Amino acid sequence: MIRVGILTISDREARGEIEDRTYAVLREILALGPYEIASYEIIPDEPAQIKRVLRLWTDRDGLDVILTVGSIRLSNRDHTPEATREMLEKEAPGIAELIRMETYKKNPLAVLSRGVAGVRGKTLIVNLPGGPQGSKDSLEVILPLLPEAVQRISGRPVAQLANGFSFD
Repeated sequence: MIRVGILTISDREARGEIEDRTYAVLREILALGPYEIASYEIIPDEPAQIKRVLRLWTDRDGLDVILTVGSIRLSNRDHTPEATREMLEKEAPGIAELIRMETYKKNPLAVLSRGVAGVRGKTLIVNLPGGPQGSKDSLEVILPLLPEAVQRISGRPVAQLANGFSFD
């Protein structure tokens, strides 16, 4: 199983003003593959809190994949890409570029996303948009790549999905 953490970053959701509708969508998609949601948390858009959770989930808990949800737009209050970048040891720009390129086909505003992706320790971290549809579309784009990425990062065999990709 691939152990996944979902970190929702939203001031309003952290205060309980609105419900996190994206988590249920991601959980449903991940249930179709070799994924176990090992951690889930909602926090406000505060760089120190984002970095604290990323550090704990990578260094202490050793999750395979962390999907951050939200706070990747152009507004002054969106800090997820910067906080994530500070925690990465290696960037994986192709993942974020692929998400923007493919989701642009459904929503041209996707190119305004500032999400990043990369590796800390043996964990792949990917920033996804906050809305249910944007997160769903983004996850579906990278889902076929996740088992191979986790295998390469962790060095352990991972169940592969029938996706037709060959990396050798």
